[in-house]
Amino acid sequence: MFQLPSKPVIVTLEIDPSDMARFNALRELYFPGHANYLEAHLTLFYRLPGMEATIPETLQRYSRRAPITLEVNGIVNFGTGVAYTLFAPALQELHRDLQAAFDPWLVRQDRQPLRPHITIQNKVTAFKAAQLHAQLMETFTPFNITATGFGTWAYLRGPWKALDKFIFHE
Repeated sequence: MFQLPSKPVIVTLEIDPSDMARFNALRELYFPGHANYLEAHLTLFYRLPGMEATIPETLQRYSRRAPITLEVNGIVNFGTGVAYTLFAPALQELHRDLQAAFDPWLVRQDRQPLRPHITIQNKVTAFKAAQLHAQLMETFTPFNITATGFGTWAYLRGPWKALDKFIFHE
């Protein structure tokens, strides 16, 4: 049964655990300890209303699909941290469909085109971010990972509380 929290809901893309182990290990190394209270993740929607039953029903409906292969195609320095960028036309199409389904509840940030990424460093100086970016780029080669479903989370002003998972299945 779906949980309907009163707090805003975050929707993430679930990634195969063996693929996420790599990003979590990097996050453990490079994310400041005082701010590293989340595992690595790929956020699809930042703020949906928790008490809206249509949201989990929609995620359940859109999870009736095959897993998605994502290409990890680059590393970006965003000033105060570093993230891996991802590319998958199927994910872009799925996100646009979900945006249409969630349209009445989308905040400005969630109306933007999806720029999929997995952050491994944040809340550092520009110097530290530039150093890590250069270091990682020296040996970077694109690789693939697999998206396996959706996760929903309650935002707790910092940490997140896991709510439900919607695993892709045909």
